[in-house]
Amino acid sequence: MRAVDVIVKKRDGGELSQAEIDFFVQGLTSGEIPDYQAAAWLMAIYFEGMTARETTHLTLAMAHSGDVLDLSDTVPLAVDKHSTGGVGDKVTLVVEPLVASAGVPVGKMSGRGLSFSGGTIDKLESIPGYRADLSVEEFKQVLRDVGTSIIGQTASLAPADKKLYALRDVTATVESVPLLASSIMSKKLAEGSDALVLDVKCGDGAFMKDLDGALMLADSMVAIGTQAGVRTEAFITDMDAPLGTSVGNSLEIVESIETLKGNGVRDLVDVLMRLASRMVVLAGVEAGNDAAKARVESALSSGRALETFRRMIAAHGGNARVVDDYSLLPSAPGRKTFKAPRAGYVSRMAAEAIGRASHALGAGRAQVRDPVDHGVGIIVFARPGDRVREGQPLFEVHHRDGRGLDEAVALCARAAAIDDAPPAPRPKVLGEAR
Repeated sequence: MRAVDVIVKKRDGGELSQAEIDFFVQGLTSGEIPDYQAAAWLMAIYFEGMTARETTHLTLAMAHSGDVLDLSDTVPLAVDKHSTGGVGDKVTLVVEPLVASAGVPVGKMSGRGLSFSGGTIDKLESIPGYRADLSVEEFKQVLRDVGTSIIGQTASLAPADKKLYALRDVTATVESVPLLASSIMSKKLAEGSDALVLDVKCGDGAFMKDLDGALMLADSMVAIGTQAGVRTEAFITDMDAPLGTSVGNSLEIVESIETLKGNGVRDLVDVLMRLASRMVVLAGVEAGNDAAKARVESALSSGRALETFRRMIAAHGGNARVVDDYSLLPSAPGRKTFKAPRAGYVSRMAAEAIGRASHALGAGRAQVRDPVDHGVGIIVFARPGDRVREGQPLFEVHHRDGRGLDEAVALCARAAAIDDAPPAPRPKVLGEAR
């Protein structure tokens, strides 16, 4: 079997067999199949798609391309949450310590930024000293001691996905249902989750722009999880506008900490509570949503969730004093304010343009090995539906020596629209899949 033959078959719309998928994934993992052939394969999948059977085979092949964790010797039951990625999406940073402090252990392997979407690991590495590259045994120990641990994708867990994940980011093949579903679920199966709540983003700032596509992705992942014996549910949540008020690595750490202190904005808190409550139910700690929500709210209001986040930072080697002193986090010295050109109602705050603006400033990568500037980003002052005055600040752009500033400001200007009437309200949770 040759890699080029597998590429040609998929390019021409054929359905790949399990043997062909296993061959390609094994070759990619061993290095026998080079990046340029993997990139061609990704592009063929992007245009031709995959059947449900192919997607399941790809998921299992990637999950078993390395070690598969067994957490039964660490916690009674491991529950996880995963987001498909969005702009200003710092839910993981808050929901993991929140659920852990509600009595449900949460161990998570997260990724870096993809395209205009930020990455949880890039955000956590804003914290001085934070190690996302823990060994499996270190990860288990933090999970035992703290109740939660967020690490990067290790070399031994789903290594094939790690290679494809990086290639997808720089080959414009991110927005593909089978590639998204298999990437997410291979990591979840490899990291030993017993139950999983998926946050499938939908809208302008998501990889799934419309509800039909988001539901298709959610159904695909729920089906994969169920077949693998993992209790899996999915929520489709709104990503037309950035989630919360900040976009950028250290800026989102600050907002996450403020949320854990009880100062979160409503749209972010609403999503957090919905996802956290279901995680508590799936873990069997509470039987119904109302009791689960009350438990989660208590964990937040009591300060237990904030303390859990502090302990997790310290357990990962990070400087936990950032929780009380934000000046310890990276920051960009430059500030540029974009103001409302007229009075009226904010009718649009296009998330993708704002994500791309943050990327232009240096918060993301154009190539796999590009460094990330953890201090740059954008503060969003207005939400869709807000009434604004002419000259009122809409954005504050945090830049370093003007890098990407003109492009970022132009993107922010295109992102915001102001009309005479407010837009129709859009719910934060758009649908479910079980």
